[in-house]
Amino acid sequence: MTDPTTLSAARRGTSDAAGVPASAVVPAGRRPFAAAFRALVALAALTGIVLDTIDSDDVGRLFSYFTIQSNILVAVTFAWAAHRAWTARPALSPRITGAALLYISITGLVFHFVLSNDASGFAMTSQRTPLESIANQLLHTVTPLAAALDWLLLTAPAGFLLRHAWQWLVYPLLYLPFALVRGLLLAPGTEGRYPYPFLDVDLHGYDGIAVNAVVFGLAFYVLALALVLLDRVRPHLRGSRNRISPTGSGPLK
Repeated sequence: MTDPTTLSAARRGTSDAAGVPASAVVPAGRRPFAAAFRALVALAALTGIVLDTIDSDDVGRLFSYFTIQSNILVAVTFAWAAHRAWTARPALSPRITGAALLYISITGLVFHFVLSNDASGFAMTSQRTPLESIANQLLHTVTPLAAALDWLLLTAPAGFLLRHAWQWLVYPLLYLPFALVRGLLLAPGTEGRYPYPFLDVDLHGYDGIAVNAVVFGLAFYVLALALVLLDRVRPHLRGSRNRISPTGSGPLK
């Protein structure tokens, strides 16, 4: 007599009770909604970069902007996370996803509150072509908001640690010498010699740049700490298959 347990196991390897092939059944570990959403976020970032590249007459200058670099990071991180969600693999480390969230948040906040604000003293306002306008909204508004929604709705809380806050600042701090050295290598008067007004040595001198760097650096660190603390207190939306438990979560350190 055939063992019913063995028979059942054999059947599960080929089809379910209704005769549906096992390959057509989405494994329990897959998170299709999270995968689709993250793929769209990656596509939005990539589309914005491509549109800006098409409309740019200086690709080297374009890719020197923190905006472009942070959106490249978002495109790579979210495409990677989408693949892992679709293939039922463990979620990316919160250290990686938190870094992407912080950098794209910096991009959105600095643009809307500093670069687009005439009262800030560092405004960068100019006429934009239709392609530039679309790219501008994708890179500075859509991707930051989408990354925040992914964090709040599709990722389980308590993944960020206190030590992540200062670790995430390595890239923004390295961006400062990158921008300054690039400016030194370009001839005075070159358009876009310094990517942002608050990093323009010709306007503020090195003393002024040092002050700006301290102010912005402290603001970024406060933002990083805020993300860590909010990640600890935000509600856990239990029961969603698409919500991802972070790897490496643990006590606040």
